[in-house]
Amino acid sequence: MRPARKTFRLKLPSRALQLGEKTLVMGVLNVTPDSFSDGSKFLDTTRAIEHALAMESAGADLLDVGGESTRPGSSGTPAKEELARVLPVLQGLRGVLKIPISIDTQKLEVAEAALDAGAEILNDISGLKADPRLSELAARRHVPLILMHMRGEPHTMQKAEFARDVVRDVTAGLRKAASTACKAGVAKSEIILDPGIGFGKSFAQNYELLEKLPLLAKLGYPLLVGTSRKGFLGATLARDGKPAPPEDRIWGTAATVTASILYGAHIVRVHDVAEMVQIARVTDCLANPRLRRNL
Repeated sequence: MRPARKTFRLKLPSRALQLGEKTLVMGVLNVTPDSFSDGSKFLDTTRAIEHALAMESAGADLLDVGGESTRPGSSGTPAKEELARVLPVLQGLRGVLKIPISIDTQKLEVAEAALDAGAEILNDISGLKADPRLSELAARRHVPLILMHMRGEPHTMQKAEFARDVVRDVTAGLRKAASTACKAGVAKSEIILDPGIGFGKSFAQNYELLEKLPLLAKLGYPLLVGTSRKGFLGATLARDGKPAPPEDRIWGTAATVTASILYGAHIVRVHDVAEMVQIARVTDCLANPRLRRNL
């Protein structure tokens, strides 16, 4: 029998978010020229702001803004360039966007400037490996911290040897990252864990992690899962030996979002907000009888 999803209260500077009764949908805004799915589409500040507002209108509960591509094979972006991409967008959204903003960065300088510009959540895909001082910043500014598991680094993560036991590897990595954050003063109630689907895992291991999310939930933190348009879906949906392109992975994404919610994810990070909001609402009714009674 599927275990019940634990509830949490996440405190942000401007409000508190309830996690668990219903799934929160986090919209992705990549302000980059080279992201795997939507590179260069929103590099222009005006278009990025318009897209952010459109995702909010489509039902997004959160917005995740990133100025550095971390697709497999990417080589990193200087902090100055990352700041030049994200700050105009954050400044343009301040006082206009009503949903909370998360900044997706591994750099202390970028994180601090983004918080000053209105971001309320730090999202570190390195799980504090790139710069442990991000945990000190989160503690000092009293903002939630998302810690993701990544095996290796984006440039080589899909070429290096994969873990023999992916669930054990991810569990150990996330436990260590959370411990580091707590020692730096981040409240346990302000930490969210992300298994890092696609980050140093084989295609088969991504499915295994989704299936085993209840084991990760036993760590005692809210879970964020991002499967949207990722490579393992392209491989699964391949035709004539060619992976399905990102824009043709929406229904594959929908299947994994459904699975993520049923197996315990509190937040799903997606590109196609309008569609995945529908998926999340229906799946929540499957997972939570109380929501059905309110129909």
